Amino acid sequence: MSELSGKALRLAGMAKRMRLDALDMALAAGSGGSHVGGSLSCVEILAVLYGEVLRFDVKNPLDRNRDRFIPSKNHCVLAHIPALAEAGFFPHEEILAFQKDGGRLAGYPRRPEIGLEYSGGSLGMALSVGIGMALAAREQGRPSRIYILMGDGELNEGSVWEALMSAAHYGLDHLTVIIDRNRLSYDGDTEVVMGLDSLGAKLGSFGWHVSQCDGHSIPALLEAFQDAAAGRPHAVIAETVKGKGVSFIENRPEWHHHRLSQEEYDRARAEVLGEGL
Repeated sequence: MSELSGKALRLAGMAKRMRLDALDMALAAGSGGSHVGGSLSCVEILAVLYGEVLRFDVKNPLDRNRDRFIPSKNHCVLAHIPALAEAGFFPHEEILAFQKDGGRLAGYPRRPEIGLEYSGGSLGMALSVGIGMALAAREQGRPSRIYILMGDGELNEGSVWEALMSAAHYGLDHLTVIIDRNRLSYDGDTEVVMGLDSLGAKLGSFGWHVSQCDGHSIPALLEAFQDAAAGRPHAVIAETVKGKGVSFIENRPEWHHHRLSQEEYDRARAEVLGEGL
């Protein structure tokens, strides 16, 4: 077995466990519901980041030299929290305390001591925060890289394009933006709401180095993250499916935030495990 295939198999196993954990968390959230669709679309992205790409030390989570992951689309929380548990930031069983009173894992949490660097919530702001982190790291001579996960619907925000210009202007080649290109926002098809076609060409014209890949292919993601360029910020456009892995959730805008019933949970879990397909 080649090193790449062994690595890909390990990360695929991690992604499958994370997808199952996301369903467990959605069920545990109860009638309040949770962000199911946009979490399932980015499971492989987060598995590759936390399983291979990011540099961190769970025994010293506030190390100034650590890489930062900023979830601009923090409606990925059902995938992010399982990734942190897989990495060892907190005990795995704690994920079932998601959104419970007195717990550490809220819907939009910020707790750097367990790897949660940014609270999210308001879209269109995190890229500017990440640019500030990247500028500070460079000014202070630290090796930290900054990774920001954005939703494609979020790109309708004008502040995002101002920040894109700034990152290129300052040559922030230790900054990587991943765009979860699932083509579906809460309001519907992104190309109907506000077309983003030729996104790669747009980002390139703004001075970014652009990589495009299948966001559910672990080998393709690994290759994309390595495809950086000196002197230019890096944009990875990851083509994904909202709700990936569960047939009745895939490409359904109502599952952006939704309650998962026990019957739906059982059906979804069986699909992820490959049963009854």
